[in-house]
Amino acid sequence: MDAPNTRILPYNKYNIAEAAALIAAGKCVAVPTETVYGLAADATDGTAVAGIYAAKGRPSFNPLIVHVLDIGAAKKLAAFDARAEALAAAFWPGPLTLVLPLKPSSGIASLVTAGLETIAIRVPAHRAMRALLEACGKPLAAPSANASGTISPTRVEHVAHSLDGRIPLILDDGPTRQGIESTIVREVFGMTRILRHGPITGAQVLAALSDGKHKVDRFDTGEDAEGKIEAPGQLSSHYAPRKPLRIDAREAAEGEWMIGFGDIAGDDNLSPGGDLTEAAARLFDLLHKADASGKPDIAVAPIPEHGIGEAINDRLRRAAYRA
Repeated sequence: MDAPNTRILPYNKYNIAEAAALIAAGKCVAVPTETVYGLAADATDGTAVAGIYAAKGRPSFNPLIVHVLDIGAAKKLAAFDARAEALAAAFWPGPLTLVLPLKPSSGIASLVTAGLETIAIRVPAHRAMRALLEACGKPLAAPSANASGTISPTRVEHVAHSLDGRIPLILDDGPTRQGIESTIVREVFGMTRILRHGPITGAQVLAALSDGKHKVDRFDTGEDAEGKIEAPGQLSSHYAPRKPLRIDAREAAEGEWMIGFGDIAGDDNLSPGGDLTEAAARLFDLLHKADASGKPDIAVAPIPEHGIGEAINDRLRRAAYRA
């Protein structure tokens, strides 16, 4: 992990093979997914996983998402009930992470789960991550490829700005499509909870479970009753720019770079037409741009609290949080 600088190579089969060789040697590499760029390492190798934490400066109590190629590979790591299988059938491959009971035989390094008895697992859809999984033949731990707590990366230049010199390789396959991290759902012991909002909405999760065959005993959102970390992305301060950020702003105050939405203009706009999907895809890109601007503060216009707007507002509240 002490490379003097980081190489950036385009996505192709030769560079996938090189990335897989680095991972086999215990290194970690950055690779795009459909959500954000991830920092991937062999999830069964504790030393390699420690390299992720070292590169990101990530607190050890924050677990990592494990990526696998299909549900068959996922079932080797986690215990599925009928509802978890229904969610996997509905949304995999795709931007859904399931938090499930960890199987004792999984072989997953303990650092990955941060001491929890559950594992966060996802089957990604992006061609680069899927090609890397196939080439490695191992489950890959892959949190977002940025320094812990900073703005998530949706372009290769975001990764390079944050992690240059900390990792050996970034695979470049252009900007990510979704632009916001996966929805995280916990399915354990008759309980269904959304732990992190994302591209798949709560309504979609509920619809996938309410088909007459899968009874929902409990469905709610948020952290557990004691406020413990159950999954990635639950720290109060997360996805944060270096500059102070003000949310629900109708206009810019003096010294603020304004990110607008819909009819509320600014220095830039998440979606002039008020399209929440477009806004989600552009969110982190514009936060990076605002953080690099010459103004000392950032303001963001109000975002409707429905659909994927829930996920956008979750990221903005965590980005604005100051202890």
